[in-house]
Amino acid sequence: MKTQEENLKEIVKEKYGEIALQSSAYNASTCCGAGPSAGSYTIMSESYEHLKGYNPDADLSLGCGLPTQFANIQAGDTVIDLGSGAGNDCFIARAETGATGKVIGIDFTKAMIEKARKNAEKLGYNNVEFREGDIENMPVSDNIADVIVSNCVLNLVPNKRNVIQEIFRVLKPSGHFSISDIVLEGDLPEALKTAAEMYAGCVSGAIQKSEYLQLIKEAGFTNITVQKEKPIFLPDNILMEYLSIDALKEFLASGTGIYSVTVYAKKPAVEGAKKEKIRINLADVANSTSCCTPGSGCC
Repeated sequence: MKTQEENLKEIVKEKYGEIALQSSAYNASTCCGAGPSAGSYTIMSESYEHLKGYNPDADLSLGCGLPTQFANIQAGDTVIDLGSGAGNDCFIARAETGATGKVIGIDFTKAMIEKARKNAEKLGYNNVEFREGDIENMPVSDNIADVIVSNCVLNLVPNKRNVIQEIFRVLKPSGHFSISDIVLEGDLPEALKTAAEMYAGCVSGAIQKSEYLQLIKEAGFTNITVQKEKPIFLPDNILMEYLSIDALKEFLASGTGIYSVTVYAKKPAVEGAKKEKIRINLADVANSTSCCTPGSGCC
């Protein structure tokens, strides 16, 4: 029998397999592309069109922020995008890291990987690759990435602690991440928490903002900063798919907030500090007057 975590992952994989075949216009009008239609109302996604490297074929309007805009990607960097979808953030990152860098997109939905690879081939990028895999167990080595980005993905993962620990493993010492995600302040109604569509739609899988930041701190990250925050307002016609009129009124009066946040954090330079210490010690030895000299009999 599958666990609840396994069932939730299957829901997400199935939904996002369908989304890969939908138009960006439809995805933009729904809750992360997975919920009921909301007309022309763009609920969470922000426009990428002004960013260098933007490719409309890769934009499925599934994000809730612009993490690559805040990620401080440098030429030559190795960048990993978690939940890379059709490749949108990867191509934006490639515009920053240039031909000398490397960009790796990771997604566990086969249809998304296929779509992203086709987009990369059209663009002629030989330093952008897409790997099928679970971001709780990333198919990359330790200490490989200078920067990690992700856009509205961690809220879809049942065990967020595992993902954050994986991010720490994969980043180089002194590497950093910039991740956009959905968080809560207050409690969602039970009907929203248990709705599969709202889970795949990035809402019911969100956790409290304070818990989210605490998990990042506990993983060992420093310089934790909320780079951007904005409230998300779900239209009443979407909420009424799951809530009665009375439940809707109660939820709206509760003060519960749904927020898009972009969070930055840095992995400490522990290994770099060790190397520096070794270098200093060797220099001390080289300059020491107590070193053995030929014929001294000390060694």
